[in-house]
Amino acid sequence: MLGDQSSELSENNGESESPTLRLCANGACMKTTEVEAKLDEGNIQDAESSLREGLSLNSEEARALLGRLEYQRGNVEGALRVFEGIDLQAAIQRLQVSAPPPEKPSTKKKVPREQPQQSASQHAANLVLEAIYLKAKSLQKLGRTTEAAQECKSVLDSVEKIFQQGIPDAQVDTRLQETVSHAVELLPALWKESGDYQEAISAYRRALLSQWSLDNDSCARVQKDFAVFLLHSGVEASPPSLGSQVEGSYVPRNNLEEAILLLMILLKKFNQGKAKWDPSVIEHLTFGLSLCSQTSVLAKQLEEVMPGVFSRVERWNSLALCYSAAGQTSAAVNLLRKSLHKHEQPDDLVALLLASKLCSEEPSLAGEGAGYAQRAVNNAQGMDEHLKGVGFRMLGLCLGKQAKVPTSDFERSRLQSESLKALDGAIAFEHNNPDLIFELGVQYAEQRNLKAASRYAKEFIDATGGSVLKGWRFLALVLSAQQRFSEAEVVTDAALDETAKWDQGPLLRLKAKLKISQSNPTEAVETYRYLLALVQAQRKSFGPLRTLSQMEEDKVNEFEVWHGLAYLYSSLSHWNDVEVCLKKAGELKQYSASMLHTEGKNKNQQTLFN
Repeated sequence: MLGDQSSELSENNGESESPTLRLCANGACMKTTEVEAKLDEGNIQDAESSLREGLSLNSEEARALLGRLEYQRGNVEGALRVFEGIDLQAAIQRLQVSAPPPEKPSTKKKVPREQPQQSASQHAANLVLEAIYLKAKSLQKLGRTTEAAQECKSVLDSVEKIFQQGIPDAQVDTRLQETVSHAVELLPALWKESGDYQEAISAYRRALLSQWSLDNDSCARVQKDFAVFLLHSGVEASPPSLGSQVEGSYVPRNNLEEAILLLMILLKKFNQGKAKWDPSVIEHLTFGLSLCSQTSVLAKQLEEVMPGVFSRVERWNSLALCYSAAGQTSAAVNLLRKSLHKHEQPDDLVALLLASKLCSEEPSLAGEGAGYAQRAVNNAQGMDEHLKGVGFRMLGLCLGKQAKVPTSDFERSRLQSESLKALDGAIAFEHNNPDLIFELGVQYAEQRNLKAASRYAKEFIDATGGSVLKGWRFLALVLSAQQRFSEAEVVTDAALDETAKWDQGPLLRLKAKLKISQSNPTEAVETYRYLLALVQAQRKSFGPLRTLSQMEEDKVNEFEVWHGLAYLYSSLSHWNDVEVCLKKAGELKQYSASMLHTEGKNKNQQTLFN
């Protein structure tokens, strides 16, 4: 068989000797020792002539066998010298002539003709293409990655010229398909090593869009590598060419969308059993969907993973994390209840902490969350002792939230005291945690201990360098609660100077209310007008990506601004402006008790003045 290389054991008088490599082609064989001796002497021409005469090969095929032999011996530089003598274009022209035309589908069964000639043609193609592929590998090992990428690209260009209708699925030589598959996977890696990232992106897309007849595992590796590159390279990929886009199909707008699409296709292949499971795919998909706050989509993908891939507890915990990030607290807590059942993993520290964190956000669940937090504190032993501070923190938050719905003043006082005790215990483990300092300040403020709340608010601002908006807002609120309105306004103005225009909404609303508290309705109206312009600009544009928690915390909706303006104009007896503002507010929210109250009050005052 043309290009076949085998290793045989020779026997001498029944005694086994070391294995002797033989080169076989066209029904003839010869020992490699004869060729190796000439190669060691540097006589490449003599070695080539020996192969051509002994195995009836042409120049390119003989060089290909010699180069492969040198490469397998580990002599990369020698292999490269041999490969340099191959005339790839001449080989392509011969192979194009001998390559069979694409067969037309027929209902009649025909006995294939010229099968030996077609097989010989494919073996010849593989021999030459494998030589160029090994030449690219040799250049890569020598650090000449750009040249290696160009040689590897020539392999794929040659395949497209030889098989213009794509590599046939039937009657294709296995080794030829392996060579093509290896070249398809190698080319993007070589472009990345050489630093030409746009060429790497083109190579990835060519690998996925051209007819290479890749097996499912090879295609899956290319898809995964491309997705990882798009996610983590920091290189902005240009959109796919118009020629590769199918009419009516979805075209990704950026790296993130394209990577997520590839990873979701991969997951579908895994679920259908078309490719081997790769756990890193779900990790990369988790990263991608988390970046764009689409954790509900991630939850759906996790639900579709076939049973047995994850343990059920692991699946429940992952789904709970996804739902919690999507704001579906009830669904997340229900999953964690299953995970923490006495017959599952009741002492899972991470699940206990997550459950207590979610329960601390709802007064009706705070009591249950305190139980989870206490169990977390009890289980934080040994290597997990560093998490005891987190457990105390969650316990303090749950008790503080539970204190808002007590049955008696005594119970409220007891829960508030225990909440502060737990948070003080957390400070002993995490004394440099700014979030814990902030939460302590909030607890003191809710108990009307404004002096301590003010101290912790200032500590939080110092700990964060004044870079976190909620610290300034909290300090201003504490000062306003102490009737120190002018100081609160100074703090708000300082925060506005340090905050990006897009994020100034909550501070502007606070400033307007401070103006009202100081009986300055005219200045408050100007602040509200500025806030209204900002809110409308945010509504008309997409704005930066923001998490759900940030949106809830910093939400300033347009209805509140119009209603606030109506209230201010009412105090200034500007009745026409009041009606305009109420009309605008009504368009946003038709039924609102506060708006109807303001509207009735406005009409009543108009009647009195008229």
